[in-house]
Amino acid sequence: MRLSALLGMSSLAAATTALADGEVNIYSYRQPDLIKPVLDAFTEETGIKTNVLFLDKGLVERIQAEGANSPADVIMTVDIARLMEAKDGGVTQPVTDNETINKDVPANFRDPQGEWFGLTTRGRVVYASKERVSEDAITYEELADPKWKGKICIRDGQHSYNIGLFASMITAHGEDYTEKWLTDLKNNLAHKPSGGDRDQAKAILAGECDIALGNTYYVGLMQTNEKEPEQKDWAAAIKILFPNAADRGTHVNISGMALAKNAPNKDNALKLMEFLASGDAQKIYAEQVYEYPVMPGAEPSDVVKAWGPIKPDTLPLSDIAGNRKKASELVDKVGFNEGPET
Repeated sequence: MRLSALLGMSSLAAATTALADGEVNIYSYRQPDLIKPVLDAFTEETGIKTNVLFLDKGLVERIQAEGANSPADVIMTVDIARLMEAKDGGVTQPVTDNETINKDVPANFRDPQGEWFGLTTRGRVVYASKERVSEDAITYEELADPKWKGKICIRDGQHSYNIGLFASMITAHGEDYTEKWLTDLKNNLAHKPSGGDRDQAKAILAGECDIALGNTYYVGLMQTNEKEPEQKDWAAAIKILFPNAADRGTHVNISGMALAKNAPNKDNALKLMEFLASGDAQKIYAEQVYEYPVMPGAEPSDVVKAWGPIKPDTLPLSDIAGNRKKASELVDKVGFNEGPET
């Protein structure tokens, strides 16, 4: 764990500081530079200072250990799994009947009990070779089609991004269907699951596979990567296909927020949450991370717009989260990470 003080933000130096007027304390799994612009905008509008504690792991355990004296006011994180982990770990409290937040965050992107709220989404899409794939539309179900045998790349099946997608398949089709689908998908793989999402684009450029599963925002990160310009070549080799655009929509995951259980600056925390849910703040945040605002009609960045429109799956994320354990069990049951049968 490390403490990150941002420009324009004070650090969580002591409990007395945390309890001072005009401040709000954020525990974040999200990198500080990604949330800085939106927090700066909040301070400029309200005069409330933001203090950020960045943790790369153990956020829930940290707040649990701090107990009633925890200075945490707002939790910011990515992935429905992390938000559910916070709720299930008892470190959040409900925000109910808040008209401002509920107006700006659609019901399928917030917890039914008000213990977490989505802010931005990223699609779990298909990266397809521009040279070798003629299709401009696809469904997740079609990934099991034998025509893709030996042509699909993917990261570890137990990674939270894939577990979320597999859980959405269970939610949409049931456990039996998803088990067969996973088996067929596994046997269409070019090799054992490995690497990260960007590695899948690299593999497509290298001709190792024709299509892959990846998150949308990684394409933005590759397209704008000045430190590792070879990643621009990876991005240039692929086109994004938004699965199920003609029917139920593309599976999305979220970045989100929650009110900490013992928030010492609760009023300021709620002001921050209302601000983060607003259309302007969603736009600032989404532009920084190459994601989509959850508010219907809110515009993504020009980089993201260039990929084409996304139609998000309307399945409630809370329902999908409830099937994550089953999805993980199925990954092991079918031996997904062992790769295709020879």
